[in-house]
Amino acid sequence: MRKRRSKDRQTDGTALIKRDPLLKPYRAQLRERFAHYQRLRTKIEETGGVLGEISQGHHYFGFNRGENDGENGVWYREWAPNAHALSLIGDFNDWDRVANPMSIDEWGVWHLFLPDKHYADRLVHGSSIKAHVVSALSGLDRIPAYVQRVTQESDADFRGQYWAPPHPYQWKHHAPYFDVQTEGLRIYEAHVGMAQEAEKVGTFAEFTENILPRIADLGYNAVQLMAVMEHPYYASFGYHVSNFFAVSSRFGTPEELKALVDTAHSMGLLVIMDLVHSHAIKNLNEGLSYFDGTAGHYFHAGPKGEHIAWDSRCFDYSKYEVQRFLLSNIRYWLETFRFDGFRFDGITSMLYSDHGLGREFTGYADYFDTRVEPDAITYLMLANEVVHAVNPAAISIAEDMSGMPGIARPIAEGGLGFAYRLAMGIPDYWIQLLKEKEDEDWHIGEIYGMLRNRRTGEKHIAYVESHDQGIVGDKTLAMQLMDTELYTNMGIFTTSLVIARGIALHKLIRLLTFSLGGEGYLNFMGNEFGHPEWIDFPREGNNNSYWYARRQWSLVDDDTLRYKHLNAFDHAMQSLDIAHHLLTDENINLLLIHEEAKQIVYERGGLVFAFNFHPTASVTDWRVPVPQRSDYRLILNTDDTAYGGHGAVEGAHYPWQDVAMEGHTQSIQLYVPARSAQVLISGHK
Repeated sequence: MRKRRSKDRQTDGTALIKRDPLLKPYRAQLRERFAHYQRLRTKIEETGGVLGEISQGHHYFGFNRGENDGENGVWYREWAPNAHALSLIGDFNDWDRVANPMSIDEWGVWHLFLPDKHYADRLVHGSSIKAHVVSALSGLDRIPAYVQRVTQESDADFRGQYWAPPHPYQWKHHAPYFDVQTEGLRIYEAHVGMAQEAEKVGTFAEFTENILPRIADLGYNAVQLMAVMEHPYYASFGYHVSNFFAVSSRFGTPEELKALVDTAHSMGLLVIMDLVHSHAIKNLNEGLSYFDGTAGHYFHAGPKGEHIAWDSRCFDYSKYEVQRFLLSNIRYWLETFRFDGFRFDGITSMLYSDHGLGREFTGYADYFDTRVEPDAITYLMLANEVVHAVNPAAISIAEDMSGMPGIARPIAEGGLGFAYRLAMGIPDYWIQLLKEKEDEDWHIGEIYGMLRNRRTGEKHIAYVESHDQGIVGDKTLAMQLMDTELYTNMGIFTTSLVIARGIALHKLIRLLTFSLGGEGYLNFMGNEFGHPEWIDFPREGNNNSYWYARRQWSLVDDDTLRYKHLNAFDHAMQSLDIAHHLLTDENINLLLIHEEAKQIVYERGGLVFAFNFHPTASVTDWRVPVPQRSDYRLILNTDDTAYGGHGAVEGAHYPWQDVAMEGHTQSIQLYVPARSAQVLISGHK
């Protein structure tokens, strides 16, 4: 009997309890959560499983070539069960709303066939198209739900395009091999539009030529692209999506995005896409809202369908056609553009009926009460199934601030199946610490505990700051530390105590987070070198200025400025993982903490990290325990002049001594200047 119960646990969604016994009181909820998923999964099996009909909507809906009664042509299909009438309009028929009416089937799907013999010369690549939908809202011209390109003709005129290039992009490179179990994920988060220094919207082609080489040279192995899906309001940062299958036309064409991905692959970079399935834009002109004339079409009807904080619509994940729309969207981006995975945005908003707003999530009961949304949980489990069924090597990352148990555990255990979750508490902690305390008052043990505070067995992406921390009204880490002196005292021939402190702490905070905070690491574009500006897209409130919606690469390229030192340090930090597989080592061994002296020493990945956070006291002949009876050598020193330090450390070799301390039989002695850190490796390595 005991063996059978153990086996049942592997299939009823309660295997998570073995890893986390605090989940025992919620066995019934875990079991029901998994059963809810299994019920839907069983239905999906009837139509070919996750690689069947449920994830191939884009090959059926929208515009697809096919046959009808032996004739070749183009099918257009649209799900709009409550609409009164649909017709296809565009420049191919002079926007005539009655020339091409559509028919509806028993499932609420409208369809129209355009035979080549009549339309091959009229409906051509690039043709402008819309659907004229007659519903309870009267007659409105709408953009087809599955359309693959949308362009903005004027401020209020967005149009779909029939995208069928006569010479599709020819792929040249395979994606680089990445094993989530053995290689650390080092993500460079980027926004194509603001990636150029010129005061304008950057393009895919410019990003490919100018920015990808920088990312590769720094040692990152993944680039995470924001705002890829079409969004009418640039200042939304890409989070108010209107057209889920369309590449944002302000950056270029779908073929140019393919070239970007292909080139990144040739450089050894994975390309991860920021995927927004947590909500959608409310706009009738561009988006899906009220497409068939009803509030509860793709979204929940009533208050549940309105996101009060984001002013957007919330998907109804219980509906089959919504599931098909979103799961097909995942497959589309993976197969058509060869993305290597996704960062799923706004997971917390999906998981709870109150979207997690204003909640602290202080106890396990918060994850299993009536506010939890089982349909959203099931959708996310299916989403991860599709991701890995299409590409077993693909990566999925959950942006969840609540810390729901099992998000980054396998579905078979009752988890949601993500490979990683973002360690969102870390940047919030650093901001709070910098705002509330001077560094001489920092509690080193508390910092260490915060960086280690994550669920065992669930991989995390650590970061000091993402795009969130640099949005207008907040400050980047560099601005928190150095403020206006970033504009006046960053010259290498200028002396400033504020700049010296800021550069030192910028390196220490990043190295500590990189080496302790997770099994992956993320940095937002430009922050590696201390970019001085916040992010503010052109809008009415700033006179539509692009000044803060760009990256000033000239700062880091200028040899007379100290930005180059922080950039060089970031490269050296990434190299630690490249050479020593630091991030995949889950065994972190704390060797020493001395609160009064502001010192901490620990081991990870076979490397010893020794930090001296004291603002003024350098420590000479500092005896620290080491795990190996071996000499150690210095491989990274934050005080090196190449990284903007003082270059006070002359030695690089530390012989071991048979002097026991802190439970270890051997130790070494170091000289570590104030506000600096050293990374050491034993002679056995």
